[in-house]
Amino acid sequence: MTGGANGIGAASVRRLCAEGASVLICDRDAAAGRALAGDVGADLAVLDVGDVGAIDEAVAAHGPFDILVNNVGVDQHAFLTETSPEEWRRLLVVNLESAFAFTRAVLPAMQAARYGRIVTVSSEAGRLGSKGAVVYAAAKGGLIAFAKSVARENARFAITSNVVLPGPVRTPLFEQAVAGGGGAILDAMKNATLLGRIGEPEEVAAAVAFLASREAGFITGEILGVSGGMGCG
Repeated sequence: MTGGANGIGAASVRRLCAEGASVLICDRDAAAGRALAGDVGADLAVLDVGDVGAIDEAVAAHGPFDILVNNVGVDQHAFLTETSPEEWRRLLVVNLESAFAFTRAVLPAMQAARYGRIVTVSSEAGRLGSKGAVVYAAAKGGLIAFAKSVARENARFAITSNVVLPGPVRTPLFEQAVAGGGGAILDAMKNATLLGRIGEPEEVAAAVAFLASREAGFITGEILGVSGGMGCG
């Protein structure tokens, strides 16, 4: 579970552990990661998801894996003309390139076992676009194409690859955005959903857990919106 110490990642760790999975949390937040790992009986690898060598080492030390959840993400609310090359590079590394690195690291063992579940947590911003978050939306859109391509390449190994698209969900990133924009931001996010509310991390975790399960063996290359109907139409 990449980015597993907080938010949707932490909720997914709890759900998967409750269903009997042995989980490795990969996160740079050592304090939150240790607390969660101790609480649910998971393992922890403290690493920077931009460090491909550290990712390879963690996978070699703790693998092989039946399931990979590419969940880590970071956002920055700024118009494109206000975003520096250094900033957009950071967003692309964390949101998109980390999925390349983790997936590449776990695939050989999955292929040898002829079994695997890869679940990539993108965002409705990747499907719909997002004003004030062009680079984030571009990275999340790239995750969709990435996951679909991985599904096509690996179906012959009985490995599935699917995408979950959260909408506005009550996570640390969400709270940060609301704090910066006040009540207007919160109302806008609620109004963007058909259900008129903010989602909870546990609701996304339920979708992640299903797509990671054996029961989802005939589902691959698919996109599941968990966004209160934001992507409808």
